[in-house]
Amino acid sequence: MLSRLPRLLRPPLSRSLASFPPPRLFSYDKIVANMSVADAIPAIEDCFIKLAQGQVDVPMPMHIGIPESGAAGPGDCHVKGGHVIGASTWTVKLANVSFYKNPDRGLPPGSGVFIVVCSETGAPLGIFSENRYLTDCRTGAAGGVAFKHCAAPGMDTVGFIGAGAIAKVMARAASCIRPFRGVVYAPDGAEAFKKEMENELSMPFEVVDSAEKLCRKSDVIYTQTPGSKTVLEKKWLKDRVTIIASGSDQPTKQELPTDVMAASTYITDLTNQCVRVGELRSAVKDGSMKESDVYAELGEVVAGMKPSDFSGIVVVDLTGTGAQDAAIGTVAWDKMSKLPE
Repeated sequence: MLSRLPRLLRPPLSRSLASFPPPRLFSYDKIVANMSVADAIPAIEDCFIKLAQGQVDVPMPMHIGIPESGAAGPGDCHVKGGHVIGASTWTVKLANVSFYKNPDRGLPPGSGVFIVVCSETGAPLGIFSENRYLTDCRTGAAGGVAFKHCAAPGMDTVGFIGAGAIAKVMARAASCIRPFRGVVYAPDGAEAFKKEMENELSMPFEVVDSAEKLCRKSDVIYTQTPGSKTVLEKKWLKDRVTIIASGSDQPTKQELPTDVMAASTYITDLTNQCVRVGELRSAVKDGSMKESDVYAELGEVVAGMKPSDFSGIVVVDLTGTGAQDAAIGTVAWDKMSKLPE
């Protein structure tokens, strides 16, 4: 009898349980060839509505800092994720950014993976080696949603402070909403940005030699810079302007002066995140604003829960939410799982 005891204590049916198949691996090249910011916009718009309705489980991001040394860093790791209630998948995203020694090695300064998981079984379905491409797409899609709902028709001169990957994806997303005239200022890459965007979007772009000139021309301004220095001044702005800021996603970053923030109708992507890592953090820190000064979260505007007949300065603060990662993860899996292995 004692010899049979281990077998009797074994969980029922353990010998009949199958293991999960390994998740599919999708390469960066395959992702780029099959996904675009246009694919993401409807899902990102819907995820903001669900976020406002409390239909998303989205934890605060985890940040890991990599100190600078002779060989590494300075680098940052962001871990974000979420689940849109009712969706067939949920996503955890690991994004590594600001590894500025990488270009000397012939490597990009950022990388990352999406892990898309089945909502029914909890089994990982796909690992997307996206190297920030899906992250950029979902960031750009949020910028497109903000343009659609927070900048009135007729506000059609759109400025881009910064001319890197995020500026390009913001321009692509905005072009999915409506035609515009583009203006770009950047210390480097502005002419290349103008040429690429004009060829790709068939819209006119103008290069200017200062942020001030850009602000004085622009009805809508996208800021997407990586540093901790502010990039514009309140006195440069038109009386009516929408600023869509996406550069601040850590406590060390700030793109907008706090007097601009205090004078604005201020909209967050996720307030409890913006007050920690977004533009709101700086304004609260110096006393220019309180958290209660937030007009709305973007999803409340998109869902019609808050009016969108704005005047004066409007600021939309995009820190990037796990809800967006969850949404584009589902889109990526639904589309790319149908491709041949």
